[in-house]
Amino acid sequence: MARRARELKPDRSARDLFGAELRRHREQAGLSLEQLSKVIRYSRSHLARIEAAEHLPPPGLAEVLDAHFGTGKLFVAIYKIALREAHPDRFRRRMELEAKARCIKEYAGCFVPGLMQTEDYARTLFRVCDPARSEDKVEEMVTLRMSRQALLQADRPPEVSYIIDEAVLRRPFGSSEIWRAQLAAIAAVAASRTSLVQVLPFEHGEHPLLGGHLVLFTLDNGTTAAYEEGITEIAPLEALDRIARHRRAYEMLSACALSPSDSAAFIQTIIEELPK
Repeated sequence: MARRARELKPDRSARDLFGAELRRHREQAGLSLEQLSKVIRYSRSHLARIEAAEHLPPPGLAEVLDAHFGTGKLFVAIYKIALREAHPDRFRRRMELEAKARCIKEYAGCFVPGLMQTEDYARTLFRVCDPARSEDKVEEMVTLRMSRQALLQADRPPEVSYIIDEAVLRRPFGSSEIWRAQLAAIAAVAASRTSLVQVLPFEHGEHPLLGGHLVLFTLDNGTTAAYEEGITEIAPLEALDRIARHRRAYEMLSACALSPSDSAAFIQTIIEELPK
């Protein structure tokens, strides 16, 4: 028996609006979900869930739909709104700053920075953080995490610098395949010309940001915003003196961390030490 189409209410959410527009343009073109799936190379089941507003569209689908249906940037515009709606209120300001920042500096003391995470690493992280979380919710959070990385491929991407604590690189995460792929992704960023990666080795000892995760955003007007991040929480730093203190701490760690070239070699050594 064919699945009955879910009633959509476009005024309820941007996700519903995306699904409604997808269904409308698909039916106007005389295409079944199966036919559209073959044309744009997305699975039928995935498209069905997106059309029913059960799943958030993955990165890249909006552009493909606009190109196929000749809708300008209709789906891209709706998708951007859907992303903002999907993030909890406490994360939205952080996402806005990340999208506007000309420079992003991030210290990672516990886990791989979100802009560097692979899908499988992010999926493992979200499952570990909340074992009771449904798989649908996990997949939605992975989609949101991956969508953030699109800003690195923008026409004018931000300058991005990372200081990664050795602890992040030494703690295996997920299966050996997942962990090897994640380390390879970090190594690729470290070897690129567009991002700066430094490793803070254990031998450095104690420091003001130990055990935490800090992100500094420099905006076009020269102001700096800062966020402290945990596994599931992000807390903005409002006081200017705290922002200045954390910025100074980051600068001190950058001066004490390995150079970019030595960091790239260090990461490669860790990869080579992994069991085959």
